[in-house]
Amino acid sequence: MTNPELRRQVINIYKDTAELLYLGREYPLGYDYFRQRLHKAFSGQAHLTDEEKIRTGIARAQFVKKADQVLSEAVPHAETAV
Repeated sequence: MTNPELRRQVINIYKDTAELLYLGREYPLGYDYFRQRLHKAFSGQAHLTDEEKIRTGIARAQFVKKADQVLSEAVPHAETAV
C-alpha cells in the first residue's frame, strides 16, 4: 500500500477491532465464532493493493462497526435489565 492516508485508516480500523471483539462477546453464535470471522475478514483482504478496493473495505468495516454499535445499544444487556 503506497497511500499513507489509506494505511492510517486501515490501521485505525484494525485497532477498532478490539471494540468489535468486545461487542462480539454476546454474539448469538458465540465469541469464538465471531472472533474467527472477524480475523478471516481482515486476513482475507490483506493482499489488496487497489486503492478503490481498499476504500471499499474500509467503508464496509465502518458500516459493520456502526451497525453493531446500534444493535448493542438497542438490545438491553442481561446485567442491566431488571
